Amino acid sequence: MENSKIFSIFDQITKIPRESGKEEQIIQYLIDFAKSRSLEYKKDQAGNVVILKPGTPGMENAPTVVLQSHSDMVCEKNADSDFNFDTDPIKYQEEDGWLIAKETTLGADCGIGMAAQLAVLDSNNIKHGPIEALFTTEEETGLIGAQSLKPGFIKGEILINLDSEDEGELFIGCAGGVDTTAKFHYSKEEVSPENSFVKVSISGATGGHSGDEIDKNRANANQLLFRYLYQLSSTTNFALCSVDGGNKRNAIAREAHAVIAISAEERASAKVLFLKTVNEAKEEHSKSDPELTGSFESAPPTNEAIDKKTTTKLIHAMHGVPHGVLAMSQDIEGLVETSTNLASIKMKEGNIIRIGTSQRSSLNSGRFNAASRVEAVFALAGAKVTHESEYPGWKPRTDSPILDISEKSYTSLFGKKPIVRAIHAGLECGMFLNTYPNLDMISFGPTIKGAHAPGEKLEIATVDKFRKLLIDILEKIK
Repeated sequence: MENSKIFSIFDQITKIPRESGKEEQIIQYLIDFAKSRSLEYKKDQAGNVVILKPGTPGMENAPTVVLQSHSDMVCEKNADSDFNFDTDPIKYQEEDGWLIAKETTLGADCGIGMAAQLAVLDSNNIKHGPIEALFTTEEETGLIGAQSLKPGFIKGEILINLDSEDEGELFIGCAGGVDTTAKFHYSKEEVSPENSFVKVSISGATGGHSGDEIDKNRANANQLLFRYLYQLSSTTNFALCSVDGGNKRNAIAREAHAVIAISAEERASAKVLFLKTVNEAKEEHSKSDPELTGSFESAPPTNEAIDKKTTTKLIHAMHGVPHGVLAMSQDIEGLVETSTNLASIKMKEGNIIRIGTSQRSSLNSGRFNAASRVEAVFALAGAKVTHESEYPGWKPRTDSPILDISEKSYTSLFGKKPIVRAIHAGLECGMFLNTYPNLDMISFGPTIKGAHAPGEKLEIATVDKFRKLLIDILEKIK
């Protein structure tokens, strides 16, 4: 199994639309892959696919190993991009030793894991026991596929998750999570056409994965926009006509904008305050978000705005709700224990403003406490708050046999010990334990930077180490 095979399969995957919940084409690709190689496969009602490959000669009786990744990807693009994730192949290029998508996400999370699984299935020159290659659906929107797994769909009791993003690190635990949604119902108020209409925008934030990058002090565009609106509301009478910010629950918001109606006399001072807010944010995030910027420009007039009472409550709640790290682990140095992400704000049909947030913690109590804090802020402002897409954490097991094999394999191959740790991001491993409590699991992968944001990139050299480690582990499981 060569690197070229993994990259060739990955290239095929980048040409297939596979946004969460729209995975029909990638599922069919997996089925066709199995059929063309005369490999047995199964598909369940959730779209999960498992492809079976017998053990190679001499290893037929070795323990069955489940190789696992998810088939969907986070579909994020720059606001000025006309890219269509439903039809267009991902555009990427090689640059300074990385594969990078400039205007969209790359989908290396978890496309490169899928490519490695398929390369193993396609290979005839590596030794391994029986393999079950499991591809789960809708991981990025709540681990839906993993949650839907039924007993008996897989039979192996060793699972290697290929959804990690830091080469040289072996993961044996992850945070659990829950999504918290707030909805404001508003009425429409008339706006005088004599007002000056302005679109205020925050853009250029780095964004990123709300688990892996939540401790990097990256700017949240939603926070910055409402920081400005809160300050403006204390000195200026304005109407909030529309607002939009962020997209995915598991991505730090990179862009946000609002249209406001303001008197012509107060426009100049409102702009001064906006520029001051943006300059402060640039200073606060000079290292983490070097491209952070803002714009204050004329907008087409409108005759409607969000009612003043709801506007006030919304601004106060959005400015006051927490975002970022809430607690660091007292057991594992450097590990974020609990966090919350102010992910998105959208105006929906029926005069509804929907705010999406997500909370993570390696402690159940921490996760629920974080979610209740977010709920309390929005409930005080009169919003209807719900919690959904809850998933459990994965408690580290330091006596894991597959961990022992993996540590020894990495050390033997590369002459140094791997880092063994838990991750603040959510992995499907915790969910698997609900249905398969005896699974012995480990997670590793090549280095991916900027997952869940445009500019996501995959370090090419680490794919070779990822490949060698996977092959060596499979050969050692006897």
